[in-house]
Amino acid sequence: MKAKVLVTLKTGVLDPQGKAVQHALAALGFFGVNDVRQGKLIELDIDETDPAKARESVETMCRSLLANTVIENYTIDLAD
Repeated sequence: MKAKVLVTLKTGVLDPQGKAVQHALAALGFFGVNDVRQGKLIELDIDETDPAKARESVETMCRSLLANTVIENYTIDLAD
């Protein structure tokens, strides 16, 4: 089973990398970009075939390692 985990900073957490991207876009002539928030996509290929068990396993991975739940949110997308 394939799992995609999208990790993003929570609202209100400063995002210096997003600001750097926003300034770089303006320097390249892309105006009108009011805000940029940077995140990360993690793709996993796991052996589990039961979607409920797979989700539970990936949730545990997120809470243990993949996301800092103090400052980050995450979403999980599962596919066969």
